[in-house]
Amino acid sequence: MELTENKERLEQCRERAKALVSQMSLEEKIFQTLFNAPAIERLGVKAYNWWNEALHGVARAGVATVFPQSIGLAATFDEDLIEEIADAISTEARGKFNLQQAKDDTDIYKGLTFWSPNVNIFRDPRWGRGHETFGEDPYLTSRMGVRFVKGIQGHDEKYLKAAACAKHLAVHSGPEGVRHGFNAVVGRQDLYETYLPAFKACVQEGHVEAVMGAYNRVNGVPCCANHELIEEIIRDEFGFEGHFVSDCGAIQDICDGHHVAATYKDAAALAMENGCDLNCGKMFYFLKQAVEEGKVSEKRIDEAVERLFATRIKLGVLDRREDNPFDRIPYTVVDSEPMRRLNEEAASRCVVLLKNEGGLLPLNLSEIRTIGVIGPNADSRRALVGNYEGTASHYWTVLEGIQDYVGDRARVMYSEGCHLYKDRTSGLAAANDRMSEVKGVCDNSDVIVVCLGLDASIEGEEGDANNEYGSGDKPDLNLPGLQQEVLKAACESGKPVVLLLLSGSALAVDWAQEHVPAILQGWYPGACGGKAIAKILFGDVCPEGKLPVTFYHADDVLPDFEDYSMKGRTYRYMENEALYPFGYGLSYTSFSYEKVYAEAASERPETAKSCGPDAASSQEATCSQDAACGPDAAGSGCPDGKAAAVTIRALVKNTGSMAGAETVQVYVKIPGQGTPNAQLKGIRKVRFAPGEEKSVEITLPREAFGLYDEDGHFHVHTGEAFVYVGGQGPDRRSEALTGQKVHCLTVSIGGK
Repeated sequence: MELTENKERLEQCRERAKALVSQMSLEEKIFQTLFNAPAIERLGVKAYNWWNEALHGVARAGVATVFPQSIGLAATFDEDLIEEIADAISTEARGKFNLQQAKDDTDIYKGLTFWSPNVNIFRDPRWGRGHETFGEDPYLTSRMGVRFVKGIQGHDEKYLKAAACAKHLAVHSGPEGVRHGFNAVVGRQDLYETYLPAFKACVQEGHVEAVMGAYNRVNGVPCCANHELIEEIIRDEFGFEGHFVSDCGAIQDICDGHHVAATYKDAAALAMENGCDLNCGKMFYFLKQAVEEGKVSEKRIDEAVERLFATRIKLGVLDRREDNPFDRIPYTVVDSEPMRRLNEEAASRCVVLLKNEGGLLPLNLSEIRTIGVIGPNADSRRALVGNYEGTASHYWTVLEGIQDYVGDRARVMYSEGCHLYKDRTSGLAAANDRMSEVKGVCDNSDVIVVCLGLDASIEGEEGDANNEYGSGDKPDLNLPGLQQEVLKAACESGKPVVLLLLSGSALAVDWAQEHVPAILQGWYPGACGGKAIAKILFGDVCPEGKLPVTFYHADDVLPDFEDYSMKGRTYRYMENEALYPFGYGLSYTSFSYEKVYAEAASERPETAKSCGPDAASSQEATCSQDAACGPDAAGSGCPDGKAAAVTIRALVKNTGSMAGAETVQVYVKIPGQGTPNAQLKGIRKVRFAPGEEKSVEITLPREAFGLYDEDGHFHVHTGEAFVYVGGQGPDRRSEALTGQKVHCLTVSIGGK
């Protein structure tokens, strides 16, 4: 849809909403600002529950396709796939909604307003909700977030297929245990350079319909009553035109947790007056009294309700069914065979091959008589799905996937090995009660697949985990319980061992990197996860995932969990060497890069030259003076309007014997003291047959060469910058793990 058409359609929806709201009483309007909005029968308005979830499939409302958790989808680095999956989710959503409406079911989780995606930055691997995100990088999160929003909302000229919501604004990534009263202290530079870019992209490129506020305060002000975040930044600066919703219970926290308001009435007034339109909770019940006492204007109530009804009008839920093409989507699309095929494909693309010493993988089934499958996540459905999940009609655990794949061609022996985090699997047994079984399976197996990691009982949302780890956050980065002992026992057997990690976050598996020949990171791969992983283990599918987060050697290299400064965090600012770096992932095939060069694509000439194989050592080169573009120029180039761009071209070839996909990654390093490490600024997923070569083109806009200063003002760098092109990041650890160097270009960016 063209921008002008968007504007015209939006204005029509607003006018229609305004006319409808003008017929409501104050009390009727206030009740419409609650997530469980009641019917207004005299106006023909049905009851509507705004609360629905679709993080990786329609959640909490019966059967739906359970796709891989968001962090796994991020590992695909595949924008097109993300939109395809989001489109599939919204197709199922419409099919379910149409059935529910026909049966007059307007309960919670039955609407078309989905509080997804979560575009918070996974800044610390201990955060329990990090697996809901697209990882630690603002650029990758932005790209995935935008395409997810587009897939959910669709491309119809008149109607939204469903409504997406970018959450949680802002500076929100733990600790979970104190989120209801926590004050995230952040500088302007980190705010604009790390925590806001994905929200900005979802608003400006994705035209996201809703934004959700976080529980915490930012620099002393609760996010759901934060005038600067909601009105000045998201609306005025970024141009957001949808509705703003509180996280569930967050407005009550303004009083009970943050102690910013003395009463619930005052908390409701603060939130409403500072831009919150919809309350997930009960606090907006107090708005009538707040209006009567002059603490909230009725005009502001009107504005909020008009925004909410504009969304419902865009969704077409107030129109005749025959007018809306999405009303014709049948319930039979839910859990259909095409959905299962897409789900399995997504699961296979998520898997990251971390190590493959001696080419142990893929396994040659013709040479194997017995396969040992060991570990608490081997036959765990919970380890497939993460959180905010739906209900699948069929789950393939790793054990089931291997059993189905192998059939009668080999025997599969299984041991749970140990509890996920306790010291015994049975309460009446002695500690380590499965170790003899583990050793027995190892003794009788030709190859051993050890499936370890986490699940959402260990890492998750505060209040969801309900376990002795507490609060949903991880206490450290180690394998919990007796898992490490089980892994050591498998390795001591002398048999070939494959370690499969199912987790939603990074684990410190240094011992495994040193002693285990093959390691795979499978994330929470969805209901078809075991089926997809089996095909990777036996070579039907080539692994292609890349890490969307850094794997650290230990948590003692991390800054304090409650410190929201980015110094020392993520691949962009860390000073220590990673165990497995961001952007890293091996393959069963190999790729070469030739004819890598840069072309100017603007009125201001840029020049580029290769900086040679040792150019990474020159990153400390001094930079020329930055050209300040002012506080409002972020994302728009410099004031003269001549937006420059640099196009990177490379000839990429599959030099191996297996079909596979390469993630072409482009990083930019702005030289100078105190500037971030090289940052991801371009990605392209490309598929190759064996021996096939393709020309790949990635254009970097002028903003890719800009940074924010301490005051949050954007500056486009002028002078030389370094551009790195390859299938990994430009760090030395990636080079050591892969044996490959990335190409480095020196690009000269012109001034005004």
